[in-house]
Amino acid sequence: MSGNIQLLTDTLAAAKAEGRSALIAYLPAGFPTVDGGIEAVRAVLDGGADVVEVGLPHSDPVLDGPVIQTADDIALRGGVRIADVMRTVREAYEATGKPILVMTYWNPIDRYGVERFTAELAEAGGAGCILPDLPVQESALWREHAEKHGLATVFVVAPSSKDKRLAEITKAGSGFVYAASLMGVTGTRETVGAQAQDLVQRTRATTGLPVCVGLGVSNAAQAAEVAGFADGVIVGSAFVKRMLDAPDHAAAIEAVRALAGELAKGVRGQVFTES
Repeated sequence: MSGNIQLLTDTLAAAKAEGRSALIAYLPAGFPTVDGGIEAVRAVLDGGADVVEVGLPHSDPVLDGPVIQTADDIALRGGVRIADVMRTVREAYEATGKPILVMTYWNPIDRYGVERFTAELAEAGGAGCILPDLPVQESALWREHAEKHGLATVFVVAPSSKDKRLAEITKAGSGFVYAASLMGVTGTRETVGAQAQDLVQRTRATTGLPVCVGLGVSNAAQAAEVAGFADGVIVGSAFVKRMLDAPDHAAAIEAVRALAGELAKGVRGQVFTES
């Protein structure tokens, strides 16, 4: 079975055709439980997200701030496994028909086996992988198997990336480019900043792939700001924080569904429109 890179491409193109950015949400698998995590991913998609990144929890998530680290720790203590990540992808895709990616550090894939991981992700209906710590120059084996199985390879670029480096990264990637809006770890911020807009412009000069911005977006106003210059708006910590702050699981599910709805309005420029 082939993966769903084409569904991802078509979804991003459809958002662009509507004159808006795509809303891409992130939630870790196994948080607060495997079943609860699947329910949360479905709620976010039902609430208005176009794409979801399912995080593969890691014991040393170097790109992630304290909110996502807390969720990863809960998932790991609950015994989450790669099979549970694949199940999350499968059930979310089958329930919604929307593109589901996995965001993961390289070590778990390397230990699991590249061929095994890509084959299982494609079979689950996955659209691809975001690999924040895999250097492009060491990615040939991954890209060979991802391409064979119809999966996108999404690399991360940062404000510190020089133009030559941006060109190397975007040439090797597929699906879209993940532009980290600032130097640092994931988490909500008061402002997203001009750095992100500059990075998007410089990245677009090297590629025809959509450029989606993450790190720091937490509300509809910020989503609208980023949507003014990016092809996609990526939100993670804000969803996780809503779940961590909720008094019970039912409230957590409604909280992430509601946030997805608010952010979906934001990427459509409807921040001040009454619902």
